Amino acid sequence: MLSYRHSFHAGNHADVLKHTVQSLIISALNEKEKPYLYLDTHAGAGRYLLSGEHAERTGEYLEGIARIWQQDDLPEELAPYISVVKNYNPGGKLRYYPGSPLIARHLLREDDQLQLTELHSSDFPMLRNEFQKDTRARLARADGYQQLKSKLPPPSRRGLILIDPPYEMKSDYQAVVQGIQEGYKRFGTGIFALWYPVVLRQQIKRMFNELQATGIRRILQIELGVRPDSDRFGMTASGMIVINPPWKLEQQMKNVLPWLEKVLVPSGTGYHKVSWIVPE
Repeated sequence: MLSYRHSFHAGNHADVLKHTVQSLIISALNEKEKPYLYLDTHAGAGRYLLSGEHAERTGEYLEGIARIWQQDDLPEELAPYISVVKNYNPGGKLRYYPGSPLIARHLLREDDQLQLTELHSSDFPMLRNEFQKDTRARLARADGYQQLKSKLPPPSRRGLILIDPPYEMKSDYQAVVQGIQEGYKRFGTGIFALWYPVVLRQQIKRMFNELQATGIRRILQIELGVRPDSDRFGMTASGMIVINPPWKLEQQMKNVLPWLEKVLVPSGTGYHKVSWIVPE
């Protein structure tokens, strides 16, 4: 179907959570000298103009990144992520939001590699334009789930695989589990990070049950909600499922989520959680 455009939602509360987790994982990978692969199955356009028609129509970034990026009491866990946002907005005015590929490009090192996949006919040319001079990057206009079969394992046997589908169809909730299974079979030591929206809680519970049934161990759940669960008001929360998380990630997210909830959800209707779906 491919009607989803992330430009309507760039910089919202879900992006803040997703990119905080992504940045902390990359920072952990950078602590060891050996190079690694960053694989993004649904990379999007890369960069989003917040004064553009799409972002202005929804204004979601105003309740997301706009609330946190210039706070004086920013927790240290947010430093890698916010450093990238400020890099793309050097004048102190929030004009652009960097998507996950640009966050990775900024934080990865010279010898690390990026594998970026995007299928949308409008977003892929913009992504290609962003990375045309980056020799570390390989781009494909292809099915992101297929990359989990064809691009894994990387020669270095180190890497982060970010899976961030649009969930346009209910089948996406099953497709992500199947994709993780395929990737994990090939690269069981890799870090897999899956983003999910909470629209209908029952779909998330079903996805968790299917993940548990795979037999994969070390599955961490991180979730941030802005409203209580509801089947009437669209996305009320979002989360990250991280397989093989860096050892510091659990505590880092426990440290930063109370602050994010307070700043992003001043109405007091929010919540957060960090828990193991499957322990070691």
